[in-house]
Amino acid sequence: MKIHTAKAAKSALAALTLGALLAAPLSSAFADNSQQSKMTVCNKQAADKKGDDRKAFMKTCLSSTPAAAPMTQQDKMKACNVQATDKKGDDRKAFMKTCLSNKG
Repeated sequence: MKIHTAKAAKSALAALTLGALLAAPLSSAFADNSQQSKMTVCNKQAADKKGDDRKAFMKTCLSSTPAAAPMTQQDKMKACNVQATDKKGDDRKAFMKTCLSNKG
């Protein structure tokens, strides 16, 4: 009985090791996904450019950082609450309404 258990344990360990080895290259491939998408977008935008003009555009496009994502409603609520700590009652209510309705 002990022989079968030891074999099963070795098999399970081998399967886990193999799985980890196979997953490592996949995780690094997914990490490059944002750079790949950036390359795709920049290539589409540079379709009408040639030579040095295209090279300069691609360099700028690929090195630029993406625009910041807009704040979520939860992030707005946190930021507005911090700013409204000294306000009370109707003053606070009016401030929060204005603050939360701001775009950005």
